[in-house]
Amino acid sequence: MTDTGSRVVDPVTTEIIRCALLQAAEDMNTTLIRSSYTPTIYEAKDCAVALLDRDHNVLGQSSGLPIFLGNLEVCTRATEETYGADAWKPGDVWVLNDSYIGGTHLNDVTVYAPIFTEDTADGELIGFAASRAHWIDMGSKDPGGSMDSTSIYQEGLRMGPLKIYEGGEPCEQAHALIARNVRFPQPTLGDMRAQVACARTGARRFAEIVRRWGLRTVLDARDAIFAQTERLEREQIAAIPDGVYEATGHLDNDGIDLSTPLHVTVRVEIDGDRMTMDVTDCADQATGPVNCGAAQTVAACRVGYKLLVSGDVPLNGGSFRPLKVITRPGTMLAAVEPAACQYYYSHLGLVIDLVVKALAPAVPARAAAASYGDSMIVQFTGTDPRHGRLFVSQEATVGGWGAWQTDDGESCLINNVNGSLRDMPVEVLETLFPVRVTEYAIRTDSGGAGRTRGGNGVVRQYTFEADQNLSLWWERSVTPAWGVFGGGTGSAPRVVLNPGRDGERELLKVNALAVRQGDVLRCESGGGGGYGPVAERPAEAVREDLRQGLLSREWAASAYGVES
Repeated sequence: MTDTGSRVVDPVTTEIIRCALLQAAEDMNTTLIRSSYTPTIYEAKDCAVALLDRDHNVLGQSSGLPIFLGNLEVCTRATEETYGADAWKPGDVWVLNDSYIGGTHLNDVTVYAPIFTEDTADGELIGFAASRAHWIDMGSKDPGGSMDSTSIYQEGLRMGPLKIYEGGEPCEQAHALIARNVRFPQPTLGDMRAQVACARTGARRFAEIVRRWGLRTVLDARDAIFAQTERLEREQIAAIPDGVYEATGHLDNDGIDLSTPLHVTVRVEIDGDRMTMDVTDCADQATGPVNCGAAQTVAACRVGYKLLVSGDVPLNGGSFRPLKVITRPGTMLAAVEPAACQYYYSHLGLVIDLVVKALAPAVPARAAAASYGDSMIVQFTGTDPRHGRLFVSQEATVGGWGAWQTDDGESCLINNVNGSLRDMPVEVLETLFPVRVTEYAIRTDSGGAGRTRGGNGVVRQYTFEADQNLSLWWERSVTPAWGVFGGGTGSAPRVVLNPGRDGERELLKVNALAVRQGDVLRCESGGGGGYGPVAERPAEAVREDLRQGLLSREWAASAYGVES
């Protein structure tokens, strides 16, 4: 599939094949979600899938987490580099979760399979089906994952590339290895098999596409799709004035040394129709778990890139040809062994927003103010007295997005690292775990003021219905969501244990803190930044915000000078 001697395929056929590949990926995603065992996948949809060609280029992808979709091909490429192209056999399925290869934390497990024209030794390798999904436990020192890990060896089972099916049959020793190293073997292996079913669905769909149109036509259509995408993206980059653009922000801390912020600088260079992102000026790899492999930093830069360049064009193998990303080994954005990587997404969310901030002066119509920016993880673990078994509940919290030139930022939306991931429904949470949600509401006044207003965060309050352990990873208090072009800053996050009671504590990061039945946890996520001068916001828009409960009368008067 490297050298096809491309022919011109008519546009109608090309578009039909493009849509067929995209739909194949959606079918894969549906298979994964409907077959999974844990609510992290079937409710929160913490997963993503892609079809790749034989050269590891993306052919089609489903909706999913953007931070996953930017680098699934890294896993198949690493396997081939390790074992050679002859390693791929019909019916085989592989797994990989190594943070320094895939770039994410060990809970994010990639399962992938080669696709052949026929499931026999005579079949020709034509591509790969891959998915990445969050497994609820990998045997880390704390159930579900640790907020205070200082080494990859505390974070659980590190695999890959590892074959888990051979010739269509399970590799029992590999399955047993996984089962012995995780706290929830049955649902973990169930989620793994759901990913295997996802890969087989992709293989069937891709093989059907090839049988219908012929391999040569599919390859020629692929080349046309890639070329068109590259052309569109180069045109948009060329419209940006040449120059060097830069932005800097800070993480609150690394989860261990809570008093020391960690800096990140993104330097973007535009040279004609090429873009280079340099993130070498950032903190060295941290003691705590805010590190990731370079592959995931590339994925984050790609997300920031797609927010500004051809965001309406589906991602494929032509998407990032005009983009170069430069990292520095040994930093938290290109960590090396034995750096802890459990919370890799905090600095990546910051990178994404900084890409947009850096380029905002050059593309004001496309840029937005910063969002609340992080996954804001709330994790409960313990023994459920209703059945006496261990449980892990881990959920991301929604917040406010930044405003842009023509409209207000969205309120109560998942952060841009996570894309299609959903917050956990209250009904599911209360049914599966010994907690009760006593308040879930918009956090009034949390969006940054401006000509267009930043989105608001949320208030989510829990009451614990059994003794258990609480872990938190909340970010963006040192660098809350900034405004652009004169817009105001969004509110920083705030988390309080037992508000208004004796022993009240404000927390943002904590690991395995013992809480008692009846304790209350109040979480307030940050708002997005505003866009443009506050004085230019119409009074009618402020009054509409008041009517909808997005602003208080006091904030409308003090921030906008509008009396109700």
